[in-house]
Amino acid sequence: MTSAQKKLVALSFDDGPNTGTTVRMLDVLKKHDVKASFFVIGKNINEESAKVMMRAHNEGHDIENHSLTHASMPSLSADSVKREVEITTALIEKYTGEKPQFFRPPYIAVSKPMFDAVGLPFICGEGCNDWEPQVNADTRTERILASARDGLIYLLHDMPGNEQTVEAVDRIIPVLKERGFEFVTVRQLFKEKNINPAKGIVYSDILHAEEWK
Repeated sequence: MTSAQKKLVALSFDDGPNTGTTVRMLDVLKKHDVKASFFVIGKNINEESAKVMMRAHNEGHDIENHSLTHASMPSLSADSVKREVEITTALIEKYTGEKPQFFRPPYIAVSKPMFDAVGLPFICGEGCNDWEPQVNADTRTERILASARDGLIYLLHDMPGNEQTVEAVDRIIPVLKERGFEFVTVRQLFKEKNINPAKGIVYSDILHAEEWK
């Protein structure tokens, strides 16, 4: 089967790293032999959480940029946007030895000037409202499974206390594998589908990306 014929999805997680949920998510991914992409917030990287981030990197997961402070960026100056991204990139490189290749804007809030200020392709994704505590693991599981399609990037969260997403991910992986899906990182998704990520494009489903107007 060629890459074009494969059904590929990418799991991605926002708002880590931390020594709780991120660790348990890594345990689930290791259990199922699945690689994912972690979009980290720079201010969350400290001596202890950096060890978790390094574990993720060493186990084959991609570490990507989700800003320094999780500020809504359209209201920031170009210099402030650059600072948010560059400091986080430097922290990621310091601990993993590798620069991030993608950026996910906080709140998926995007403005045209941001594309000039940020030297990375923008990645969004499709979620299940897993930042809302009232959305339980059963509902998260149902929503994730219902939205599955080739080329999809899932946008989930490994923020502290978000154990119901850990549970949902543990459930959905074997089901989607049974349905013929393969799990890859966001970087691998672009490579496998032979798509070169471009500036000015917001990617959620890489086969149906949209240009920002």
